[in-house]
Amino acid sequence: MFRSSCTALALLASFIGPAVWAADLPLDTAAIESITGLTGTMNKAENVFKVSKPRTDIKPNVDRWTLPPFMGLTSYAAFMPMTGGTMVMGDTVLLEDEVNPAMSAALDAGLEVTALHNHFFFDQPKVYFMHIGGMGDTARMARAVKSVYDRIAQVRSGQPSPASAFPGDIPATSSISAAPIEEVFGAKSQSSNGMVKVVIGRKTTMHGVDVGNEMGVNTWAAFAGSDQQAVVDGDFAMLESELQTVLKTMRASGINVVAIHQHMTQENPRIMFVHYWGKGKAADLARAVKKAVDTQRL
Repeated sequence: MFRSSCTALALLASFIGPAVWAADLPLDTAAIESITGLTGTMNKAENVFKVSKPRTDIKPNVDRWTLPPFMGLTSYAAFMPMTGGTMVMGDTVLLEDEVNPAMSAALDAGLEVTALHNHFFFDQPKVYFMHIGGMGDTARMARAVKSVYDRIAQVRSGQPSPASAFPGDIPATSSISAAPIEEVFGAKSQSSNGMVKVVIGRKTTMHGVDVGNEMGVNTWAAFAGSDQQAVVDGDFAMLESELQTVLKTMRASGINVVAIHQHMTQENPRIMFVHYWGKGKAADLARAVKKAVDTQRL
């Protein structure tokens, strides 16, 4: 299971030694190029083969300047041979309406999604970056990367101009019923002006001190709109080992992921956070979020 680049490399090194993947194993670069349809470059010193895909199809402005692909608008996937297969890591350039289709494509193809964030301020349209990783058969990893790039192209071919909103309207005045939400989560909620929020605390330690719910280590879901036409947004607090299952569960339920990152440093165990946004019936949204919560070891 690919957790993060550092974790995966450290675990692998403890079993097979640092030199095995660094220089001693061959890599089928011709297969990678053939499958991805991209020409790559080989770094012989690191035994890494990288394919890149500049986003020449979009021209975002950053700080009132048209950003060229050379300045950080290029997707890439880097392949490194290892015992039993190949490790891949990459970064994918995405517009807002491409993020969740591309994420689902990556997860469905056996890749892991390890971060989702911005690299710029004052960008129009907004550009996001999704980091991916995986380990397995070289051809399977190459096909997985290709599936992500193909899904992005599919989104843009269907709608050349990026979408400005998710489908569905949100009522201006909220009237969410708390009881059905509380029943789904099995927890009491907070209410304000017709909106409802459920908060589930977690624990970790920082600098030898226990920290939990009130210090911001929590999963929460806030509901607005009406029972039939609702929106949910929130934040998931999870262990690194829980991240991929939470992402898969949320995406399978149609919940949109909008950020993956950390909120703290030097905590133990490490806590990752996923921010999300969904639209639909309030009870359906609650069940979707609760299904993801149920995958965690709370």
